[in-house]
Amino acid sequence: MNLSRRNFLQRSAAMSAVGLSLGAITRASAQSATDYKALVCLFLSGGNDAFNTVLATDTPSWTDYLAARRPTDGSTGIALMAPGTAPDPAASASAPERLGGVLSIPHAGRAVHTGRQFALHPALTRVADLYRNGQAAVLANVGPLTRPTTKTDYDSATASKPVKLFSHNDQQSTWMSFKPEGASVGWAGLMGDTLRARNGVGRTTQEADVIQRMFTCMTPTQASVWLAGNAVLPYQSSTTSIQALGTNGRIYGQVALQNAMASIMVQQLDQGSSPGELLNPLAADHGSLVNRALLANSLLGSSLPALGLAPWSTTGVLNVYDDPLLKYTSPTDGTLKFNQLALQLQMVARLIETNRTANLGMGRQFFMVNLGGFDTHDNQVRDQAERLAQVDHAIDYFYRVLGSERSSQVTTFTASDFGRTFSTNGDGTDHGWGAHHFVVGGAVRGTEVYGTFPQYSTTSPTGEIHRGVLLPTTSVDQFAYTLGRWMGVDAAVLPGMLPNLNQFSSSVHDLGFMRS
Repeated sequence: MNLSRRNFLQRSAAMSAVGLSLGAITRASAQSATDYKALVCLFLSGGNDAFNTVLATDTPSWTDYLAARRPTDGSTGIALMAPGTAPDPAASASAPERLGGVLSIPHAGRAVHTGRQFALHPALTRVADLYRNGQAAVLANVGPLTRPTTKTDYDSATASKPVKLFSHNDQQSTWMSFKPEGASVGWAGLMGDTLRARNGVGRTTQEADVIQRMFTCMTPTQASVWLAGNAVLPYQSSTTSIQALGTNGRIYGQVALQNAMASIMVQQLDQGSSPGELLNPLAADHGSLVNRALLANSLLGSSLPALGLAPWSTTGVLNVYDDPLLKYTSPTDGTLKFNQLALQLQMVARLIETNRTANLGMGRQFFMVNLGGFDTHDNQVRDQAERLAQVDHAIDYFYRVLGSERSSQVTTFTASDFGRTFSTNGDGTDHGWGAHHFVVGGAVRGTEVYGTFPQYSTTSPTGEIHRGVLLPTTSVDQFAYTLGRWMGVDAAVLPGMLPNLNQFSSSVHDLGFMRS
């Protein structure tokens, strides 16, 4: 008998009622033994001000920085304090004096940076330590480019350049997929398509298919286009658990009810009215989707390491909001606050550990976490310090949880919508283009500033196109190529994933910040 519309809707509603969201068939897991590698994107949503995150402090640069960011009318402005300046806890939360001086960092003296000196925002104390110890690097002035671009190119109506610059949604998508909002696949997902055969090693064919499709690209927050491939699906968990049918294998406390609901959900919704009759394609796809979801939950559900266990939790603390490991010290009021970003990275660490506990045979994985609040048109000194303190704590927490062996297998990098203007609007900055980012992990060639850091000027910084917006000198394609090669993607196939790569000389495709 053919399925009626009413019966279909009733069964769909029943499936929703027991807590399995079709939109959330994107859930979690990770890690293998010696050949395991994972790439973690930490996205700073809103457009982080890179020029107060990584700063040039050699005398000419610092003089021009102060001229651009510290007004002469007596107002505070957004310029940070010079290295060595002690913090003033009595100062206003919006005053740079409260934060103290920027944190000087060394560099190896690449020819392009001869005579330059650099520093980090005063809230980035732990990232500065990782940098000094060789586990972190800076990539300067990176952004979406379709080819090497000059000011003349930017002003030309016919020259190729990214579309919809300065738009939050479009530039987030362009960073992740090289296309504006509406793109369906991202560069991590495409790399995952290529590398997914390394996952599910030693499992049955059916299990390996689910592991490869659903566990190659994962997130404990909202799924993004960066993780979407043609074959792999971004698998989304919550920040503390795997979404599942029922709770602990039960619905209303009953195992039998859970089993019955699972059975109903995987039935072919159209049995056909006669032998050999074709099934309803929607029903067949629905049944296949539910089967994959239930198998994914079976593979993960009992193997996700519990909260309250070291190293990701404080031993015995089951409520994440009470865990001191997940709290950071606010630079604006000195209190301990819960860090949502650290919670996301805690879940990533637990998912990485799940590969060992569940023996999932993972070789390559991609994860994404996200922190908002970086659209600092005003109150920038206060708000950016608060956000960067969360980034600083979360990166250090994650690095420590991974431990020395795993930290060499996991590389974390930052990305954002865009940089911001070098000039200030008085209390903040406006949408820009080029920005500086971090790469962190044991495989990073650290203690170095890669790319080309812009030369500041009181009249016009190098590469300024208008109102303090700086042209990137390194493309996202080059950034992605360097990370993709470390992950093991064949150099011959990367140009097919990175559409602008071949517009840049092959000698600078690999930026050199990763060890092999």
